[in-house]
Order: sequence, then C-alpha cells, then structure tokens
Amino acid sequence: MQSDKTTLKDLSIFTADNSGGVFALIDHTTTQAGRDELRKIIYQPPGSFEGLQRLQDTIKFWYINPDEWPSVISNGTIVMLEKFFESADSYTIPTGFTKIFGAFIQKLFNRNEYSFTKFSLSHLEDFLKGCTQLTDMLEHDDLPQLLKNELEIIKEELQHRLVPAVLELNKDAPYADISLLSHSARREMRNMVYRLISHYARIDAWRSMALATLSNRWVFPELLSNEKLCFEATGLYHPLLEMPVAYEVDFSEQRNFMLLTGANMSGKTTFMRAIGVTALLAHIGMGVPAKKLKISMLQGIVTNMQVEDNLLLGESYFFAEVQRMKMTAGKLVQNLPHLVLMDELFKGTNVHDAYECTRAVVDGLLERPEHLMILSTHLYEVAQHFKDRKEIIFAYFVTQMLDDGSYYFTYELKQGISNDRIGYRILQKEGVLDLLRQKSKY
Repeated sequence: MQSDKTTLKDLSIFTADNSGGVFALIDHTTTQAGRDELRKIIYQPPGSFEGLQRLQDTIKFWYINPDEWPSVISNGTIVMLEKFFESADSYTIPTGFTKIFGAFIQKLFNRNEYSFTKFSLSHLEDFLKGCTQLTDMLEHDDLPQLLKNELEIIKEELQHRLVPAVLELNKDAPYADISLLSHSARREMRNMVYRLISHYARIDAWRSMALATLSNRWVFPELLSNEKLCFEATGLYHPLLEMPVAYEVDFSEQRNFMLLTGANMSGKTTFMRAIGVTALLAHIGMGVPAKKLKISMLQGIVTNMQVEDNLLLGESYFFAEVQRMKMTAGKLVQNLPHLVLMDELFKGTNVHDAYECTRAVVDGLLERPEHLMILSTHLYEVAQHFKDRKEIIFAYFVTQMLDDGSYYFTYELKQGISNDRIGYRILQKEGVLDLLRQKSKY
C-alpha cells in the first residue's frame, strides 16, 4: 500500500500543526519514538498480504490484552536515555582519597554531574525493567509471530553483561561504583539500548493502533488477497465527524467505478474521504470506522482532491491538475489494484473544457477494471453521457429544495444521477446579491 503526501493531506490523515486529523484519533503511543514509528507505518504499510495479515494479528492481540504494558517506561525515560548516551563522560579512575570522599566531593563541587549520573542510571534501570516485562509475554501460547519475533530479539539484547548490574543497582552505592557503572554503560550499552528503543517503539505503535480500535469502537476488517477486487462495507462513516452518516458500499470486479453527483456541500468529498481513510486504516492492520468491511489488498491510494498551483514554477491551477492526473494514470498502468478518488476534476478551466476533459478521462478509466475508482462531478452532462455503462455505479447525494427557495442537505446517498443546481440559491441565501445591489454610502 503506497500513499504519497498529497493523498495523506487530501484524506486529512495529518494536519499542518499536528493538532488534529485522523492521526490524532489513532495516536495512543506512550513515547515520541512510538509516535514516529506510527507515522512510519502509515507512510509505509506492509507491502504484502502476508505481512498485512501478520500485522493485523499483532494488533488484535493488543486489542485483547491492552493492559500487558510496562508502565515503568515513559517518554521521559527515552528522552533521558538519549541525553545520557549523547553527553560527555567525565569519568576518571578514583584515587584512594576519592574512593573515601568521592560522593561528598562530587556533590559539593559537581552537583549537577552527580545528580545527572544517578538519575540517568535510574532511567536506564526503568527501561531495562520495562523491556524485561515485555519479554514475559513470550509465555503466551497465542502470541502472534510478528510480536514474538520482536520480543525474542529484545530478550536476546537483554543478555548484555551489564544488564544485571544496572537492574541490581543500589541507589545508595558509593559514588565510585555509580561512576564506574555509568562509564561502562556509556561505552558498552549505547548501541544496544538504541536498538531496544527501536523495538520498543515498534511495539508501542502496534499497541497504539489497538487502543484506537478499542476506544473508537471500530471493527477489524476481513482482509482478502488481491486475486479478486473487493470493497464491501456496511455502516461506513467518516471518523472525524461528530454525527456522521453511515453508508453501504459494494465494489466488485464487475462494478469497479462509482460516478458521484450532487450539489456542492452535499457530502461527496466527505464520502470519498471516508472511503480513503477506511482503506488506509485497513492496510495498516487496525480497525476501521464501519460495522463491517471486506476489502482486498490494494497497491495504493491516489487522490485528486486539493490540487495546488505553483507560482514559483509559473504553473497554473489547471496545469497542476493535469500533472496530478498524469501521475494517477501512471499508477493505473500497473496491474496491481489501486483506490483512486477524484473530486471535481479540471476546476481550473471553463465548463465546456472541463466537460470534454472529464469525459475523456472517464473513457480512459473505464479501460482499467483492475482498480477501484470514484469520481465526483457537478457536471450533470458527464454522468448522462455514461448512463448506459453497466460497470459504473451511479450515486448521488440528496439536496432537499423548499418552496421558499431555501434548501438543506440530508447527506443521504441514493442510486442514480442528480441534477441539483443550487449555486444561485447559495448566492441569494448568503446575501451576496443584495450587498452588490446596495448603493454606495459615499
């Protein structure tokens, strides 16, 4: 599964200030290292069906056993360890005098170094204790293979000769002993601890996805190999909405293309985002916002939603749209299935040109039955042109028109083609035309 930055932005997976988006819903990590690993999984999901199945099995394990987690390790533990191993080592071989008065002298003349050394070793002890607690899960008979592999590596790393000394450290030990252990740990344990942090972060990310599935009451999808194209969903909704409308979706090899119509703001874009977010979450092994989902393995997700022009390169909005569509076409040449979400193509040109371009693109897309595709358009004429094509699922969002000229959206998805045109009504309702008719006060 491959998704570029544009697609992740279109789907609102991440926000510019990292304060919201879908990522905020699934981030239950306990450390920054785990959070970074979670981001990595989103950018690089498993590349094979077997790998995805193993990841889902691991997340299901944490879903059932969320409390088997070493609370002794915090984000502060990891931060402190990084400072400890990156800091300079001021250790010197203690003389007879310093052996007797070492702690007193160190406290008196270099209090910060003394406190830092003891504090760092206590965090190292906590981290190794937490990793040891994780390896206790190897006693589980139902341990998923992916998690088992990580825990066995952690257990092997913990065979380091200095681990017992750190775990048995006496906080009241003489300064000379503490200083010597600190010196040895910095020299011999740095790479080992960094490797352990990496493994711990990976498990932290897996557990995070399980906790998100649990707290949001999502369901694990039924994963299918990519031998047969499938996307069947019941009760699918957008997870960022407070009061979402749920939808039924059924794509297959025979009907792999959906053409969405309906007025602006009626729900087309949100619906497509819900499809994309659900597909992405399924492909990182976690639960999805739906009552039920059956989905085949996809190679990637491609969106054409919020195209941006490039003033520095002198590229117009329309040219940027064409380039994004060119990239999409390159993906569709591949035999492995993609999910393609296209929202109101060719907005950067006139209506007639947009109609001709959109119709030509749809003609080409229909030659690619191995992909799942959704195209939304307010160009009623495009839908009418293809109305007899059996492989197309025609659907529209309902807009209720009232006799007084007002309207409201139900966000209900129905089969068929919409001819709703409410642009003029919106101008009237918002008072734009009345403002323009007002005479100047000056």
